Amino acid sequence: MSLNPPSLKMFRNIIASLRGEAGFRYIAKARELSKAGFKVINFGVGQPDVPTFKHIVEEAKKALDNGFTGYTETQGIPELRTAIAEYLNDRYGADVKGDEVIVTPGAKPAIFLAIAGYIEPGDEVIVPEPSFPAYPEIVRFLGAKPIYVPLKWLGEDRGFEIDVNAIENAITSKTKMIVVNNPHNPTGAVFTAKEIGEIYRIAVDHKLLVLADEIYDNFLYDGAKLKSFISFSDWRDHVLYINGFSKTFSMTGWRLGYLVVRSEIASKITRLAVNIWSCATSFVQKAGIAALKGSWKPVEDMIKMFERRRNIAVEKLREVKGVEVWSSRGAFYLFPYIGKILKSLNISSEEFAEKLIEKKHVAVLPGSVFPEKAGSEFIRISFALNEEAIVEGVKRIKSFVEEMMSKG
Repeated sequence: MSLNPPSLKMFRNIIASLRGEAGFRYIAKARELSKAGFKVINFGVGQPDVPTFKHIVEEAKKALDNGFTGYTETQGIPELRTAIAEYLNDRYGADVKGDEVIVTPGAKPAIFLAIAGYIEPGDEVIVPEPSFPAYPEIVRFLGAKPIYVPLKWLGEDRGFEIDVNAIENAITSKTKMIVVNNPHNPTGAVFTAKEIGEIYRIAVDHKLLVLADEIYDNFLYDGAKLKSFISFSDWRDHVLYINGFSKTFSMTGWRLGYLVVRSEIASKITRLAVNIWSCATSFVQKAGIAALKGSWKPVEDMIKMFERRRNIAVEKLREVKGVEVWSSRGAFYLFPYIGKILKSLNISSEEFAEKLIEKKHVAVLPGSVFPEKAGSEFIRISFALNEEAIVEGVKRIKSFVEEMMSKG
């Protein structure tokens, strides 16, 4: 056997350098401890803990029983694309047409299509951070450069704010795109209509694109309202819109998302999609129609439940000395500031998370994985788990911090 065979020698370094989504590493560790008999509290999971709603499951079963198991149109079955367009138009006053929707096997492929459709080597993409890791990693894979602009942390009373001036100041002749995830993962921020309007104005003035990822659009608390980028009358000139079914309908494992772009681009981007995955899963697309067209009461009930859970998590976390936690307005995450604790113990947020799961069997995500520097003094906590687990998990965090501080 060769010491340096082509299968090793010729592999692209850029792929080897890509960062994986760290959440899956901590999920794996949590499962490993659970199998060993430990009762693990997992605050790291980025998915609703409720089963997919029954009427959606039944529609998928019906499609299977009817033999709807072959290839479909790469862009998605027309009925689903129409249903998606109607949903966006009803919710946001948009004027999306079915031929402007591309159905994808999850929202991540939609993000990939959108970025790959426009970004070339040497381009720059502005990414407010902390952020979902997929955005900058896809940019890097394509030979372009992510330009990070930190969100403003205004303390536990005011939370996180997008720095519009910093975004505009980061624009260069190489800038082609601004990424905006709203509601925001990992902070739980919901950016205001004013902030969204200002970012859109920047895109228009500088002739840029906005990658608008609104996958958490239904997870809104305390009366928060979402100003969607797709609501601007001339969105087709500047917006690449991402959404999906994973969060709102608790369908993470079903892998169903979508990209909305002007029709001339949709037909071109579909050529890339057909060369990668052919089409989204046939019977899952039928389930997607049932999700959008069926009763929304299960969704509404889930959101109310999550708001109660958030309130409990915030209340309990504020009892932990050294933790500052803002009561998030969207998604299902809290992003507590633990900088004082880290400084006192002289450890990183990654070391904090690793020691916490080892000693107390509680999984959180270190803020440093989102993905550069802005989150380095934070941890992400998902409240997509039952109230009893939330109370117990925060109790263990409190015990862990007290024990560590007494030793430090």
